[in-house]
Amino acid sequence: MTSHVRLALIGDYRADAVAHQAIPLAVDLAAQSLNLDVTAEWLPTPELTDASVLAKYDAVWLVPGSPYLNDAGAFMAIRHARESNLPFLGSCAGFQYAVVEYARNVLGWEDAGHAETDTGGRLVIAPLSCSLVEKTGTIVIQPETRLATLYGKNEIEEGYHCNYGVNADFVSELDGHSLRISAHDLDGDVRAIELPEHKFFMATLFQSERAALRNELSPMVVELLRVASQRA
Repeated sequence: MTSHVRLALIGDYRADAVAHQAIPLAVDLAAQSLNLDVTAEWLPTPELTDASVLAKYDAVWLVPGSPYLNDAGAFMAIRHARESNLPFLGSCAGFQYAVVEYARNVLGWEDAGHAETDTGGRLVIAPLSCSLVEKTGTIVIQPETRLATLYGKNEIEEGYHCNYGVNADFVSELDGHSLRISAHDLDGDVRAIELPEHKFFMATLFQSERAALRNELSPMVVELLRVASQRA
């Protein structure tokens, strides 16, 4: 083994959640492919009382499962990772919350919210026109993005379990500054974001971890651990 990596899996574990079943498998497969010793620890959101809780980790993954038991803790973790250059991956709800956190703390939209939990303000995350619960769809990746480099192609097929996504009314204002929209579906709806200047900050509405259920690697999980190993 060449390095020991400590990964925080931030979220409220549910044994019946397909993504939660897939995530440990995805981490193990990625660790094996990189010859890394990885300790992945589930960190329930009620334990996120202060950023110091994250000090011992080399990377964080905000996993699916919204609303979180402690939304404030989830947002705190995203902001800490973004501002401290701590490798961050968000999938499904992790993607949604990353968009809201960026809108609030980078764009300065204090009223930015998520339609699942908020009723007023700028709902940058809104109900999808069609549910993506246990659906699979085509993702079109933007050229010259980190996501494109990781997958090595411009179209992929990935699975979902969600009812919320980026509100089209705010897409043009979200894209730019330090954030780049890196993928869409065939209808042009946002499916992935990244921060190009960050060591590793990527989030997707789709659940790339589901590849592990087919005994396949998730390129995003591999890259998360690779970058994290440079900190370990």
